[in-house]
Amino acid sequence: MSDPSLINTKSSIIAIVIGLIIWFVIPVPEGVTPDAWHLLALFVGTIAAIIGKAMPIGAIALLAITLVAVTGVTSDNPSTAMKDALSGFSNSLIWLIGIAIMISRGLVKTGLGNRIGYNFIALFGKRTLGIGYSLAISELLIAPVTPSNTARGGAIIHPVMKSIAASFDSSPDNGTSRKIGHYLALVNYQTNPITSAMFITATAPNPLIVDLVAKATGSEVSITWGMWALAAFVPGILCILLMPLVIYLIYPPEIKSTPSARTFAKDKLAEMGSIKGAEKIMIAVFLGMILLWANIPSMIFGDEFKFNSTTVAFLGLSTLLVTKVLTWQDILGEKSAWDTIIWFSALVMMASYLDKLGLISWFSTFIGGSIGALDLGWELSVAILIAIYFYAHYFFASTTAHITAMFAAFYTVGLALGAPPVFLAFMLAGASSLMMTLTHYATGTAPVIFGSGFVSMGDWWKTGFIMSIVNLTIWTVAGSLWWKALGYW
Repeated sequence: MSDPSLINTKSSIIAIVIGLIIWFVIPVPEGVTPDAWHLLALFVGTIAAIIGKAMPIGAIALLAITLVAVTGVTSDNPSTAMKDALSGFSNSLIWLIGIAIMISRGLVKTGLGNRIGYNFIALFGKRTLGIGYSLAISELLIAPVTPSNTARGGAIIHPVMKSIAASFDSSPDNGTSRKIGHYLALVNYQTNPITSAMFITATAPNPLIVDLVAKATGSEVSITWGMWALAAFVPGILCILLMPLVIYLIYPPEIKSTPSARTFAKDKLAEMGSIKGAEKIMIAVFLGMILLWANIPSMIFGDEFKFNSTTVAFLGLSTLLVTKVLTWQDILGEKSAWDTIIWFSALVMMASYLDKLGLISWFSTFIGGSIGALDLGWELSVAILIAIYFYAHYFFASTTAHITAMFAAFYTVGLALGAPPVFLAFMLAGASSLMMTLTHYATGTAPVIFGSGFVSMGDWWKTGFIMSIVNLTIWTVAGSLWWKALGYW
């Protein structure tokens, strides 16, 4: 096996050549500034290096930060350029991701993770597919009250998934991911985009979509919580029902049937005995974070008791440190958390400046004009519009950034092409969450689960692309019929 710390010369050359071609060979399109185009060259070259595993992903990220600062694509002032290059580290979402990974260490250290895993196995452990469905349904149940999809999929469900995998001796550290962990990690992640699409309160950008739709239609289309939930119910449930099975067919786990798993799990639980003090603290911390993430205190006592999602994560981690459930050495030893903070910060920074420099708005306008000129009829035109909007997410490390940059423009273009306003709103709203399926940097949940090492980048991207087709097909066909029945168009 090759040393992952070494430089892959071939991949490095390919990434550099791609970047240089965009920078020097392809002419800067009219309406795009040279700085925006040059940043695109750096971004695409960085993604190519990551895909080709030219270097460890954290090292590639540091090089990208350096190049942004040195080339001055964001500012002519060297000090400002350096500040821009490091701006990703001030993004609260990135720290939510890192802290979520650190908190999950407490589940391993206290043994609570194993206890939860064994209880899941005792209930659903007859078949691996059943465990997959139990994870998906568990996330679906808490989605309406968890506005942070990263907190839900990465900080709540993922530690449980890892504990279940560990109970079957499936670990990336000893090369046994394919036993069961590989499959469960993919289900863990692919559930997240679906549940995020099903409720206004399931992910932070959804209320922004409601606002953008209202503004674009002069408040003629006003989407309520119940209206969204009802519209997403049929396509969302169908996606949830199909997803674990599709992934099972693509990457079948080595352990498929576990007839003795329930007995094994019950024996292990008996061995562990009653819940220990440190486990009780972990349970209290998790319940407290869920209540705060769900904004329950603010609903009861007022807005002064409303907390930012990342603040809640810091509060949880601080509690674990004060109570000595975790030590500072535990935090320093969580290498995947620090690695994720570095590489995700670089990608978020580059993606956000592509928007700030105007490249994304230019792209949206260009696509809208091009589709309109084809005169294909609104149905086919909207299908092309949705596909472009969806797969443009390969260039984003945040759904919020993507929606902010492109949703209003694409919604306006769709209306101009003749699409029914409510139909178009729910199609774009669904795509705005389902596009998370694609990459290991698509949303905050992705680097948490990808960073645990159960799934290779190739498997992650392959699964993401397949699930994107499955989910979009369901949302388009079943969704359209369901919305027609509801009288939404």
